[in-house]
Amino acid sequence: MTDPLVGRLVDGRYEVVHRIARGGMATVYLAVDRRLDREVAIKIMHPHLAEGSGGSDFVARFRREARAAARLTHPGLVGVYDQGVDGETSYLTMEYVDGVNLRRYLAERGSLTVGETVRIAEQVLDALAAAHRAGLVHRDVKPENVLMSEDGRVKVTDFGLARAVTEVTATTTGTVFGTVAYLAPELVVRGESDARTDVYAAGVLVYEMLTGRQPFTGDTAIQIAFQHVNSDVPAPSDDASWLPVEVDELVGALAARDPQDRPADAAAALTLLRRTRDTLDPATLERRTDVPPSITLPADTDDGDRGADEAEPDESLAPDEPTDDATTRIAALRSGSTVALPIGLVGADVVVPAAAPQAPAPGPHRRRRWIVLTAAVLVLAALGGAGRWYVTTGPGAYTTVPTVSGLTLDDALAALDDAGLDSGTTDGFSDDVPAGSVVTSDPGDGEPVRKDGTVQLTVSAGPDVVTVPSDLVGAMQDVAASAITAADLQVVVAESDDWSDTAATGSVLAVTDSDGDDVAGGAQIKRGSTLYLTLSDGPEPLTVMSVVGATLDDATEQLEAAGLQVASAEAYSDTVPVGSVISQDPAGGSAGHRTDTITLQVSKGPEMVDIPDIPYGSTVEDATAKLEAAGFTVVTEHALAYFGLNRVVGHSPSTAQAAKGSTITLTVT
Repeated sequence: MTDPLVGRLVDGRYEVVHRIARGGMATVYLAVDRRLDREVAIKIMHPHLAEGSGGSDFVARFRREARAAARLTHPGLVGVYDQGVDGETSYLTMEYVDGVNLRRYLAERGSLTVGETVRIAEQVLDALAAAHRAGLVHRDVKPENVLMSEDGRVKVTDFGLARAVTEVTATTTGTVFGTVAYLAPELVVRGESDARTDVYAAGVLVYEMLTGRQPFTGDTAIQIAFQHVNSDVPAPSDDASWLPVEVDELVGALAARDPQDRPADAAAALTLLRRTRDTLDPATLERRTDVPPSITLPADTDDGDRGADEAEPDESLAPDEPTDDATTRIAALRSGSTVALPIGLVGADVVVPAAAPQAPAPGPHRRRRWIVLTAAVLVLAALGGAGRWYVTTGPGAYTTVPTVSGLTLDDALAALDDAGLDSGTTDGFSDDVPAGSVVTSDPGDGEPVRKDGTVQLTVSAGPDVVTVPSDLVGAMQDVAASAITAADLQVVVAESDDWSDTAATGSVLAVTDSDGDDVAGGAQIKRGSTLYLTLSDGPEPLTVMSVVGATLDDATEQLEAAGLQVASAEAYSDTVPVGSVISQDPAGGSAGHRTDTITLQVSKGPEMVDIPDIPYGSTVEDATAKLEAAGFTVVTEHALAYFGLNRVVGHSPSTAQAAKGSTITLTVT
């Protein structure tokens, strides 16, 4: 059937060439932007969506989402150029990607190698991370919305449309259309979604690329949604036992049923993916699950969103145009000769009639008049042809482009209009020309251009700057590097010893530019600039000094002066004075770092024990036995009145306690 939009000029600008794909919400066409002379993809909303009580809400939300998506600039996102309404037609123009979508790519291969799966997932998550940083959630991540260009680039498309449709249908029918195979449980149960909803769909996408099938299938969408809510996504190794546990853990984390168990957003998921990739050996990255290819698309996805490769192109060809050096021949039948003249001199082949029956030869005067008349006619014809060539093809058909470089756009357009020339504009970045002024023109200033020609102006959008990510200082190296790369900036790690008592090893101490000046988060710098990261090497190494024998106060002062921490514990010592250091851990002479903790054992003197009760008049043998059992050494001395009774009448010291192992003197009478 003939599509009525093919060949139509939408909004006086976009010439529809042929249909690329048709879905439940819109039809996508290849079109040519007549104003900028470039191919675009134009998405035409189905008219019935604008009808009924919810129609105006749908169109309004679609426009808001289109404007929001147009703010996103990332190599992995399909660019949104324009949005508008032409009569009853709501349209959206986007970057045209020449290639296939991931659905078709999978159907042709069955499954992908681990390495290719990681490569595609990395680019998808990198693109989603840019959207999440801008506060946008895709809500419809699926193979149909992942485009694979001919040069191997991966681009995510359809930002905003799925969201607008979901909002409208949720208020009217309570139904979520088309992509139940990738819906997160919280979206099914509560209709809630955030960045983790996209992470879940990306996890299902990884599972499908690895195994060649979706984790949940069923005869109805309800059956599939029920499984998403009540079952965990199975481990890919259930289908391929050779897959390492790290891959199972990656899929399990991305597609966890509880949003709290997933990475917080696509940037966090991307970090997890890269860490997993770094653990895999090259042999594993090259392996794939043995799944036969099939072009049949699964029934539980939106098969209307086919890739560009499934379009039905218009095979009609434009008329051939002559080249600059082509010629037109004039056939002179009377003489049989051929004369080559530049195109434009005459409009068609000139045929001289065949000679009439020969009449009697005219007289000399008559013959002379005929020659003069013929010559005059030929001269006039030549002059007329030359004049026509001059004004249509020759120098008279051209004028000179006025000087427009450096002018404001309004002044440049006025100058071209005064010269009778049409104009077109395109935006371009410039470090030298102020925003809103003309950078260059094509043809350039002073160059010839046809009087009915068009001069294409490149208008400065100012310097091509990006915003430096915030919170780089203090972040770990891989996190900071990923954020810088995602901002379209280069990153270099400075090679130097930068010790820090407070910053963890590998964390960012400073961010500088090529001149060594600090660069703050949120600053605007030229796209592609290089940021230099100064990383912490942790506390500075040192040799631990010995403080054994010093008092606790002196030891603490010495160690803290060296940048060490001090902890202490008391212990009994018969040899080290009270308050002095008995030992230390680590020992003196050991290798350590600033901020290490040195544990000191401090003497609290000898251990005191109770002196056993020695009754007056006890025998020396009984008293000695009791004291030695308590750990004392016993000596005796005679009392002043010694009678040889060998009875104890006292002891020294006479206190209740004495140092363990000390000597007790018994006084004997």
